[in-house]
Amino acid sequence: MARVKVFEYEELPTEMQQLADSYKAKAGSWDHIRVLGHRPDMYAAYYKFLYPLHTSGIVEVPLKELVRHKIAELNQCGF
Repeated sequence: MARVKVFEYEELPTEMQQLADSYKAKAGSWDHIRVLGHRPDMYAAYYKFLYPLHTSGIVEVPLKELVRHKIAELNQCGF
């Protein structure tokens, strides 16, 4: 079975450490960054897409976060 390495903070490239700091301050969880440590280019594209969705629009951020958690719960996702 294939496994993806989960990077420690110190192992991440500098630009990903900066993103991790930003994400931890805003959302608390940064495990998704740790598993994308081997593909900083992919994470940069993901972050560029996700961040505006999470921080803008007519639905307030706290409600978006509650919906995200509920969806994770319904899918039995520990995130």
